[in-house]
Amino acid sequence: MSSLYQLWRFENALEPGQIHQGYDALYVPQVGYITGDLDIHDLVLQRELNNTQKLVFVNTLFSCLATVSETHSFIPLWQPPFISKLAAEDRCHLNGLALQDGKSKYVTVISQSDVAEGWRDKRVDGGCVIDVENNEVILTGLSMPHSPRWYRDKLWLLNSGRGEFGYADLERGVFEPVTFCPGYQRGLAFHGDFTVVGISRPRHNKTFSGLPLDEQLQAKNAEPRCGLLVIDLRSGDVVHSLRLEGVVEELYDVAVLPGIRRPMAIGFRTDEIRRVITIGASEI
Repeated sequence: MSSLYQLWRFENALEPGQIHQGYDALYVPQVGYITGDLDIHDLVLQRELNNTQKLVFVNTLFSCLATVSETHSFIPLWQPPFISKLAAEDRCHLNGLALQDGKSKYVTVISQSDVAEGWRDKRVDGGCVIDVENNEVILTGLSMPHSPRWYRDKLWLLNSGRGEFGYADLERGVFEPVTFCPGYQRGLAFHGDFTVVGISRPRHNKTFSGLPLDEQLQAKNAEPRCGLLVIDLRSGDVVHSLRLEGVVEELYDVAVLPGIRRPMAIGFRTDEIRRVITIGASEI
């Protein structure tokens, strides 16, 4: 999980079948890194040749994929072919990252710009998908794309500026919309024949104004909302939804925790974190 200037790995402190105050999972921050404010977006665990895992994250500020370092803020791993310099300028607003066969394979960007914050002028139709392995742009014409995910031999993603959940037809190089979502989409997770999409209320600033999503909502006489949508992949229908109201107006990502019904997490400001202690395998 990323915060403003940190990355944290949470571990479930409960054993299988154990319950804590009615919760069947208790996530505790276990390992952290101070990265500085990199505007980190998607995070993945990439499988390495020695059967280990490497944390790879989207470093949006520097327009690159990166990993953590024991001595520095980050280590650059890859950058889009049109980016000419590693600079803290958020040139293309690189945001989404998808694994395929355990490797970083596809990313989404808001535009192919190579100047500081150049993506802001291309929000309507400048978005694209890049094949990381081949260093090639494979899909263009998107509006604020996010959350690419490889699932059941398809590349799914959110065309957020138009409110569309769909998939990329890689042979034809086109995006195929499946479901309209009444909100600004970020976050996509799959389970069986269903997907969970996170939607947000737009911020009242230039980043979210003037997008095709506004026209779509108006045409459907709908208001943007914050919450979760469960979509049946077989029909494209929204079969369940959850609205979040109050202070929470935005979501960035969603995750499915199979077999867990009621999880909880504890933070640094609680007394509880002082008393949740787990013991690893003894080497005595």
